[in-house]
Amino acid sequence: MEQRRDYADGPDGQVHFRVAGPAGGTPLVLLPQTPCHLGQFDPAVPLLAAAGIRSIAIDTPGYGQSDPPRGTPTIAAYARAVVAVLDRLGLARADVLGHHTGAATAAELAVLAPARVRRVILNGPPLFTADERRDYQAAIAAAPRPEPCADGSHLQAYWTRRAHFTPGWTSLAAMHRGVVMMLLAEPRERDGYVAAFAHDVAVPLRTLTQPGLILTNTGDDLYTHSCRARDLRPDLAFVALDGGTHDIVDEQPRAWAAAVAGYVGG
Repeated sequence: MEQRRDYADGPDGQVHFRVAGPAGGTPLVLLPQTPCHLGQFDPAVPLLAAAGIRSIAIDTPGYGQSDPPRGTPTIAAYARAVVAVLDRLGLARADVLGHHTGAATAAELAVLAPARVRRVILNGPPLFTADERRDYQAAIAAAPRPEPCADGSHLQAYWTRRAHFTPGWTSLAAMHRGVVMMLLAEPRERDGYVAAFAHDVAVPLRTLTQPGLILTNTGDDLYTHSCRARDLRPDLAFVALDGGTHDIVDEQPRAWAAAVAGYVGG
């Protein structure tokens, strides 16, 4: 399967993306969760390609190989970066899938540039209450950052933190890749959380007009929030895979890709 990497000139700098799949396939933008880069979707990309989908995986500004946004990171800035990629590819519109922070970006993009989004897939949309957003913002601001130590114990701290926020994890490979992505994102590893917790996903979710799918899995830490999104927009399709964590793409790549391809193909 051929894969090509490229950069778009976004409003805040260069935006890195990778295209894979058949040239005439249905274009599907993939937006990762925080603090992952586009490699989050690697296990599913070949499966999507086999289903006739041409994936366009994008590094969120400040992650992977994308330049960070100027000033405070926002979901709106992340959405504008996606528009820059579509412009670079000469795509009038595409289907857009986002996971967690990426889901917030996908919903915002659907409202910010509605003509560019054909259908939207919100994988674990972070639909927090106002109290939850306030509490998470305070927790992020107060959380200490692991400082490099000569004995490497700070690396254990990253592993421990990710394991704490991934209850029920079963994939050692996914945990390892996740910790590596956290390290690669430093010193801006938490920017995506800052953006997500300051953003009310309910606002674009209420007003987006495109057909959409809310995709989740019962073991995801945002499963309850996905159910809230379903209740807010019962007109959108809803699929819940069984079990898993926020590493569902690694844990159940075939089931996840089948759910996505089933919607995009339909």
